[in-house]
Amino acid sequence: MSKIAVVTDSNSGITQMQAKELGVAVLPMPFYMDGQTYYEDVDLTQEQFYQKLTNDGNISTSMPAVGDVTDLWDKLLEEYDEIVHIPMSSGLSSSCETAIMLSQSYDGRVQVVNNQRISVTQRRSVLDALHLAGQGKCAQEIKAVLEREKLESSIYIMVDTLKYLKKGGRITPAAAALGTLLRLKPVLQIQGEKLDAFAKARTVKQAKSIMIDAMKNDCKNRFQDETGANVYIDIAYTAAPDDALQFEKEVKEVFPGQQCVVNPLSLSVACHIGPGALAVACSHKLEGQ
Repeated sequence: MSKIAVVTDSNSGITQMQAKELGVAVLPMPFYMDGQTYYEDVDLTQEQFYQKLTNDGNISTSMPAVGDVTDLWDKLLEEYDEIVHIPMSSGLSSSCETAIMLSQSYDGRVQVVNNQRISVTQRRSVLDALHLAGQGKCAQEIKAVLEREKLESSIYIMVDTLKYLKKGGRITPAAAALGTLLRLKPVLQIQGEKLDAFAKARTVKQAKSIMIDAMKNDCKNRFQDETGANVYIDIAYTAAPDDALQFEKEVKEVFPGQQCVVNPLSLSVACHIGPGALAVACSHKLEGQ
């Protein structure tokens, strides 16, 4: 049985400390902030990021350096037979395509998973990879399962402010001004490659209701499981942990018995939506889980 190493990036929301506990490797994502480079969860904390973001700092994201990726792989392959590398969605970053290109020099020992996930659903893919490795599957088999299941998840996000969507060019200044005037709370969806508009709400309460109804619809119509017993449910947030814990209670009222996990959204997502966002995600469980 091959000894498998699982690698992801910090877009998964897995911290360096959690990575050690899980037995995985996490590449920290680089951020350029006012001319300096920082690495998520290494020399850039959530608090520092949001302080800079709310102070209108000049922030941009980038993919990990090629050398950082290959150095990590080379080090792991001294101990492991194969690597399963799970980067963020290819539709949201070029880091996946770059990793696939780099893996071609490793004679099949590095399998890069293009399963189009990010943040809490990407984290679920990492946990699924660990589960499959524990069953004795090789890297290529794990990749095949994760890519087959790639669209079996959704993230719904309520945005508290339109400022950052406007700043990133995802909505026009006029739309942002009108939405702010009307105090709209847009609900976005991440499924597969894109961050798309899903619905508009006038209040936080209404936005929460829209997201929960979307989850109920996914469970019933996509997963044929009205109770949610065969899905993982995750709650996520940007700089609003108390609000997320309250939202978790509301979600559990609809899906009793669910063990929801509450985690921050990755900083790469937070760049585009800003603080105060709430999200709920569902990921279909693999057969046998």
